[in-house]
Amino acid sequence: MSLTRHDWQLEEIQALLAMPFNDLIFTAQNVHRQHFDPNEIQISSLLSIKTGACSEDCGYCPQSARYDSSLTTEALMPVDKVLAAARQAKNQGASRFCMGAAWRQPKDRDIERVVEMVQGVKALGLETCVTLGMLTDQQTARLKEGGLDYYNHNLDTSEEYYAEVITTRTYQDRLDTLERVRQAGINVCCGGILGMGESEDDRAKLLRQLANLPRHPESVPINLLVQVEGTPLMGTEKLDPFVFVRTLAAARILMPASRVRLSAGRNGMSDEMQALCFLAGANSIFYGDKLLTTANPMTNQDLALFDRLGLRSGGSSHAKGLDS
Repeated sequence: MSLTRHDWQLEEIQALLAMPFNDLIFTAQNVHRQHFDPNEIQISSLLSIKTGACSEDCGYCPQSARYDSSLTTEALMPVDKVLAAARQAKNQGASRFCMGAAWRQPKDRDIERVVEMVQGVKALGLETCVTLGMLTDQQTARLKEGGLDYYNHNLDTSEEYYAEVITTRTYQDRLDTLERVRQAGINVCCGGILGMGESEDDRAKLLRQLANLPRHPESVPINLLVQVEGTPLMGTEKLDPFVFVRTLAAARILMPASRVRLSAGRNGMSDEMQALCFLAGANSIFYGDKLLTTANPMTNQDLALFDRLGLRSGGSSHAKGLDS
């Protein structure tokens, strides 16, 4: 059984990323099989419940009010429309329904609306996840009381590279939010975005930060930058697909009992690249035709790929009874 650690050194992670590709994939697949059924993929569906007009300046995000990305701004959705989308997601095979709102930090009245959505989605038999920005202690406690299962709050990149991407909140702000969520007893969904112009050392430092948290995130989304016209990161040199797969494999080794989710950017990935990601230990995807505001492979494409690879949806939310 692979050991779960929280004391990884940067040099160890750099050495992982530098392994011969076949050796790295073999190691990651072995770790994966010790903790999960290798042919089961957990499916999540993501809905933007409030779109655009965000005061943050995240360089990758078309929802920032600072950028002219031709995005249509939408107010917080009515609860009944959210539940209709959740029913459709469940009918298409999703086991978790994630709701994202473009806020720097929600107001208390917004939290009450979100709690209504969470309770309605749970009543449908789905796991719930939200991403709302920074939270106060009181807001976090209210979400827990309302039955929220997961809170997503990505670190995005290394602490050193962070200011090149975002200036309107600090890296410590993100860590504080994660700590608040963890202390409230809500499962953590936290990962990063690759392909934003960061170095290999930045990718290693992001993985070190995630793997050395006091408790590993239950879900670790690994995103590939989706370049959107009008955002500062448009035109960034594209990441080598093998670098992406290597980073995902390292995440599997470092956080063996976490769900590693193949997230944004799948629309630009070939079937062969996605298959390599599954081989490297990805065992969760976002399902549906859109991720918040950017395209995602259509549901029938995913089902066809699963069929070709002999994969199936399902699996429990956590690894085989292990505490990460």
